[in-house]
Amino acid sequence: MSDIRTETNPNVALQLNKKSKNNNVWYIFLLPTFLGILLFMAYPIFESLRLSFYKSNGMIETFTGLDNFRRVLTSGPFWNSVWNTFYIGIFQIIITIPLGFIFASLINTVSRGKNFFKVIYFLPNVTSIVAAAMIFAFVLHPDMGVVNYFLAQVGLPTPMWLSDPSTSKWAVILLAVWHWIGFVIIIFIANLQSISTEMYEAAKIDGASGFQQWLYITIPCMKGTFAFLLVTGWIGALQRFNEIYVLGGPNGSPARSIQTMGAFIYERGFTGFEFGIASAATYIMFMIILLFTFINLKLSKIKL
Repeated sequence: MSDIRTETNPNVALQLNKKSKNNNVWYIFLLPTFLGILLFMAYPIFESLRLSFYKSNGMIETFTGLDNFRRVLTSGPFWNSVWNTFYIGIFQIIITIPLGFIFASLINTVSRGKNFFKVIYFLPNVTSIVAAAMIFAFVLHPDMGVVNYFLAQVGLPTPMWLSDPSTSKWAVILLAVWHWIGFVIIIFIANLQSISTEMYEAAKIDGASGFQQWLYITIPCMKGTFAFLLVTGWIGALQRFNEIYVLGGPNGSPARSIQTMGAFIYERGFTGFEFGIASAATYIMFMIILLFTFINLKLSKIKL
């Protein structure tokens, strides 16, 4: 039937040809994006996988099979970086998420200045992590830092922070909490404002106090947000690199006390020119992140 209409009415055929040409034009606009994905995402992934089976310094390559993976998995510095990554990540999450929820609950109850508090708390999150790390390196300076100055004024001990392996991790944790908490607060406020006011009104009629409403209505309605922040927080924590590089260099000084998996990979790849080792460590880190994300998804019952 359509062929008959096309033959009898040349205008219909012309319109169909124009539509097909217009559809093809959109693929031309998408071509730069596809090329970018292929060149800067797909190719590096497969090239890194290939390099993980070679001993390579960027010029000479020798096939070694799984030897790079064995060397990484038996490396003391690598497992030290894994420990540092999880230590910083755990304390960042257990401090930031509850604290962000409390701040968000308080901001959501105020009648005036709500937007002002949102902006103030969100500002650290839009600040470059490199710039923030440089500021924290000065603020936490053991001799000239503002933090130690105030601690000394009130008679408290003044830690060495980034100059001492025993306190350097907590310097990174403070930076991570400060930088991430604004995002956490905004996400919590968005969920708090979506909870029906009718539930709170019914609870008031039943005689529930403000704390009981917060405990039995607000928190259960926030389970999805808690799970989302837990998963995304862990993914970001396991990939931590920028602030570590600024504060302690690729080897995570002092004494590798803050070197994370990302910094370990950078150190082996771009300062030691062991690209095979760095590539193998990258895929081991990927498997750790994948496994940990899968566990978090199962525990939080988020459906992909």
